[in-house]
Amino acid sequence: MADRDALTAVATSQWIGAAVALGAALAIVWGLRYLFARRARRLAQSVLRGELSPEADTRLRLVERLVYAVVLAIGVAAALSKFDAVREIGRALLASGAIAAAIVGFAARQTLANVIAGVMIAISQPLRLGDYVAFEGHYGVVEDITLSFTTVRTGSEQRVIIPNEKLASGILRNDSLISAPVAVEVDVWIPPEADADRAVAVLEEEAGGAVAIAETVPWGVRLSVSGQAAAPPDRVPRQAELRARCLRRLRAEGLLPAP
Repeated sequence: MADRDALTAVATSQWIGAAVALGAALAIVWGLRYLFARRARRLAQSVLRGELSPEADTRLRLVERLVYAVVLAIGVAAALSKFDAVREIGRALLASGAIAAAIVGFAARQTLANVIAGVMIAISQPLRLGDYVAFEGHYGVVEDITLSFTTVRTGSEQRVIIPNEKLASGILRNDSLISAPVAVEVDVWIPPEADADRAVAVLEEEAGGAVAIAETVPWGVRLSVSGQAAAPPDRVPRQAELRARCLRRLRAEGLLPAP
């Protein structure tokens, strides 16, 4: 009976110690969130003498989340260390450290790759918060960058979640790295029997830009139409407007069948 009471007391103390360690980590994270939200941004703005630039805001947000992750990891490790069974597992893992490191590294490869890619994005900054980017057919504004993924908000208010590793290794077009307007380009298809040369002349008049025959296949001819340049936020609606104008003009000229 006495042994059972002693074991119960030890287990209770272990759970209490784990709860205290985890609670302390959460309290530190909460305090850091308050510090970053109230003080860090004000300090950065005062140092930069104005509002935070997209570059500084991106770096600050990534550093903030990296600090949170480190504090929580330390808190979880401290909580687990309160249990004897976990300590025994830790000693066994240390005894076979190379094998354990290989297993853990392989299991967490994707997660670690995303975290490292997120840090590299914060340093090199191929994109920043508020930038208008195109990636694998998706176009929109960078809404958030976390340690694991980047969120892009499209013109239709959809959120595209892109893993940081894929983003860092893919081909990205950023329309906000310079302040100049970006080109507005659309593709328009006409039937194979339509007069392509006449369609090119008609669309050059309608769009006021360059028109080229981009592709010819048995089922149609693809025309690439360039319109007037626009600011990055206006690119998607300008493309939709240009495409609609081109289709209406081609139908009016008899180069496209009626819908």
